[in-house]
Formats: sequence, structure tokens, C-alpha cells
Amino acid sequence: MPVPSKLLDDTSVSGPLGSLALSQIRPGSSSLALRAIRWHEGLERLGVVLPFALAHDVGLLFAAPREQLEIGPRCPPAQLTARLRDAPRLFEAYRSLLAEIGDSEAARRAAQLKMNDDLITVILSRVLGTVAARLTLAPPYRSRVPVDASLFDGIDPQLPSLFQTARRDFEQRALEALEAARLFVLTMADALDIDTLRLFGMLGSEASAGALAQVDLLAALESPEANDIVNFSLEILPSVLETKTRPASGTTAAFGYSGINTRGTIDSLMLTELAWDDLELARRIADNEVLYYAREQSRDEQRRIHYLLIDASASMRGDRQTFARGMAIATGKKLLLQGEDVAFRFYDARLYELHRAKAGQLPTGHILSFKGERGRNPARVFAELSTDLDLTRHHDPRTPVVHLFTHAALYIPREMIQAVRAHAHLSAVFILPSGGELDLDYLDLLDAHWVVDHATISGGGAARATAARSILGETQGDTTAGPASVHRPLDAPASRRSAPSGSPTTGGH
Repeated sequence: MPVPSKLLDDTSVSGPLGSLALSQIRPGSSSLALRAIRWHEGLERLGVVLPFALAHDVGLLFAAPREQLEIGPRCPPAQLTARLRDAPRLFEAYRSLLAEIGDSEAARRAAQLKMNDDLITVILSRVLGTVAARLTLAPPYRSRVPVDASLFDGIDPQLPSLFQTARRDFEQRALEALEAARLFVLTMADALDIDTLRLFGMLGSEASAGALAQVDLLAALESPEANDIVNFSLEILPSVLETKTRPASGTTAAFGYSGINTRGTIDSLMLTELAWDDLELARRIADNEVLYYAREQSRDEQRRIHYLLIDASASMRGDRQTFARGMAIATGKKLLLQGEDVAFRFYDARLYELHRAKAGQLPTGHILSFKGERGRNPARVFAELSTDLDLTRHHDPRTPVVHLFTHAALYIPREMIQAVRAHAHLSAVFILPSGGELDLDYLDLLDAHWVVDHATISGGGAARATAARSILGETQGDTTAGPASVHRPLDAPASRRSAPSGSPTTGGH
């Protein structure tokens, strides 16, 4: 018996599991059914209260390829008539709706999209939210299903008895509301943007952020501006995804020798060092001048944290917003693939909260959906940034690298830039307005900067993508091979330092 007798009297377990008697989809493995518990809990946190069976069935259509699912009733409708009125008709309407949802492009491409649980939860909220809004009756139980795969192994024979353990008025109303909202549900399923889902599959989202990440994902799916950012990101990401952690010299006894270093183990000591007399050898050891063969291995960890600051003021609407956020996404992904630590911050008249990339996952939903509505105050923003960097250095030994994605009219007092440069490397991508020029007095303080003109970003297509790849360092050959719109203007002051190693803004202005 999958559900033990001690849990049969607990309606927080038998209630949700009993609703599976209405289910029309049987997963190929119990691990797939376990994911439905997370979807159902996530929907409740978003205020979308639905029977467990609905979250289970519709979620599986978007989460698993069709060959891992079997569509058909898991329990004969005749066995449920005591608790469910007009069961055969509701079953048939429900099965027909699931079949049509399964024919949507997002469901058909489930295997390619590889959507995580947070994204599935948001899709369910988007598709079934109107059904939950029509329900005026609360469930008679509180769902608390243990995360135990054995509960789902061979549960089908037990479903009729589990269905009888609680009143099923809530499930009855949910199926009726689903039938009434059939056209709207199918429209929402067909309207899911495949490119956005594919981007989330490539970059991930903040799995540990829970409900907050789900809210950002929901806002991204509902944002009309996000689609342009997604399309641009997908144009430039393929080359970025080929990035690997770069090899370098190290001291670990692995692979072959790659050079000479002043650090190493005794077995890597250069034999010529033994030719020195005792006193000179002792001095060289004390002064760290002894030479060792360096081993070829992954780069020794260079403690850095990259802050990607994105301008969210009103001057960054439209094409400028698309380019800046798409570049920030690509830059962040490239740095992650190189083994760097990355964090994102938006600013307008204030500096917003930090969102870190965790476990190789970018806060993609937050980047796509964020909206700034507080005007513009660069002096205040960079004063706050300087203070934050000063406070952070006392407990974080990593070297900060700040990347700016902003409008070309970012007028900041020179002393503010100097204050930031005292604590961090600083590079910037400036986006010109139509007919505008870059005229800022602090360019010589930047490690590197690029200027992208309005014609390049407004034209879209190949020119915009080429400009982005040139900045990211993905184009091959001399920098003159890139479009002129991403080169430093001839009359602008030259930067005094090159961009720090590991930065996507390396090797040009």
C-alpha cells in the first residue's frame, strides 16, 4: 500500500493525493510526480490555489517529453460519482483540454526547454491563474504531502479510497471553472513565448530564491519589453556559451610543465638553483627568488567579484534598454563560465539591491523584469556605490570589478569616479542617443570603455549583434575588424589602464 495507514487519516496528505483520482496523466517515474509537490506549493505561495491533480497534470505536460507520460484516466469515473457530480462529462472535458494543452508548442518542446521547477510553477500560474480566480470555495484540507517517492509508486489502485477521505466540492468547482475558462486557458498556453523559456533554460534562474524568483519570472513572462531583450540575448549567447575557464600556470603536480614560477614544491625546483653557494641559496629562498618549474593546470583562483551595474532610468527605455540588459546577461554568463563571481545591480536615482548569481544561475527573471521609476541621480548612486565598496572590502578579500551599462549622458562628478576607482576596477559601455556624442570628463579614469551609437542598436539584426560580440571579445583578429560604432572616439581621452584579466571588457576601448 503506497500510502501507509498512519497517513490515511491525515487529510493534508490523503486530500491532495486523493485528487489524483481525477488525474488524466500517468508519469513514467515517481520522481516526476514528486516535482508536482513543489509546483503545488509554489502556486499556493503565489496565491493560486488549485487541486493537486491540476498542478500535477498540466505541470507534467510542460516538464517532461511525451514519451515519459501516458494520457488517460487513472481511475474510472463511475467509482467517483459518490463525491463528484456528473463525473463522466467532467472527465471527458478535462481529458480533451489536457490533450489540447499538450499540443501547444511549449509542451511539445518540453524536452528541449528543460524548464526548472520555479519556471514550471510560473507557467502554471500564468495558464491556470484565471481558473483559481474563479474559485470562491476553499479546499477542506491544507496540503502537506511528504516528499517521498514511495507514496506515488503503485498508487493507482488506492486512489478511489483516497478520494473518499475528504469532501470534493473544491475539486468539483475547479473542474467546472476549468471547463468554463477553456478557451482562455488554451490561449495562455499557446501564447507562452518559446524564446523566453529557452533563455531561462540556457541561463537558469535563482532556484534558491523561492517565491521571490517566481515573482520575477512571472513579471518577465508578462513584460512586453522582455521579449526584445530575450531575442537579442539569444543572438549573442551561442558564442558566449563556448567560453571555458582559461588554463594558466600553477603549482599542482598535474599535467606537464608550462613555464617558470617563484612558487612550487621541491620536486619542481630548477636544478640550476643548486649551483648557488649555501649563503646565496639561503638569500634567494628568503627573498622568494628561487625558481621552480610551473605546472599546467586551471588558473589559480584570482579572488574577484564582478558587479554589473545596469542603468534603469527613463533615458534607457526602448533599444538602449534592450542592448544594455542583453549585454549584461551575456557578460554575466561569460564571467560565470570563466569561474568568476558575478552580481547584478540596477540604478536610476538610487542604487538598488544586489542580486548575486548562485550555483551558476543568473537572476535572469530579475534582469528582464526590473523597472526603475525614480528619475536619475548619478552623483548619489556613485556616492552610495563608493561607500558600499569601502564597507565591503573590510570583510570580503575579493577584488571588485565594476561594469557599467549606461547612457552616454551619465554625468558623474570626477571625484566620485576617483572614489570608486580607489576600491575597484571600472569599465563602461556607453550607448549614444540619436545624434549624440560622448563628452564626459572622467573617461581617462576608466580601465576601459566602449561607445555604441544609436544607429547600430536601433537597426537591430546583425549590426547590433556584431557590436555586442566585439565588446564581449568574441570576434577574432584585430579590433578594427569590429564595427566602428563600438570603438573609442578619436577625440576622447585614452584610458590609462587595461581592463582587468577575466573581464569581458578586455582588450579595447
